[in-house]
Amino acid sequence: MARYSYDCPVRWSDLDAFGHVNNARFLTLYEEARAALMFLAARAEGLTTLEAGTVIARHEVDYLRPVDFGEPVRIELWLAEIRNASFRVSYELFDAGRLASRATSVLVPYDLAAGRPRRLSTAEREFLSRWTEA
Repeated sequence: MARYSYDCPVRWSDLDAFGHVNNARFLTLYEEARAALMFLAARAEGLTTLEAGTVIARHEVDYLRPVDFGEPVRIELWLAEIRNASFRVSYELFDAGRLASRATSVLVPYDLAAGRPRRLSTAEREFLSRWTEA
């Protein structure tokens, strides 16, 4: 299985009153990794339609251990499922090499001008399929 790996800094503002990354901020860390794949990596290959409109339909997060301020965390992500008009991204977040969280997100390609979901294009499907489970 091909995984996309992204090193994400933990910011002081990510911390809660207990000095750990706030549970809601995990979604921001996952978002940064997802955006790096869908926007930066895709754009480097000439694909810009994913950044033109994609919305979140669902998030699910398992918190396995606290993450403290310090070194960047490594987020690995892959496509667990690609359907005609949605796809599911799976993530694992590692802190100092130890698994700290797992998550999944369901994303829907969206036509912002028409205000409605759309189907994945062939080019989008081909790009995303490089990161699917074997």
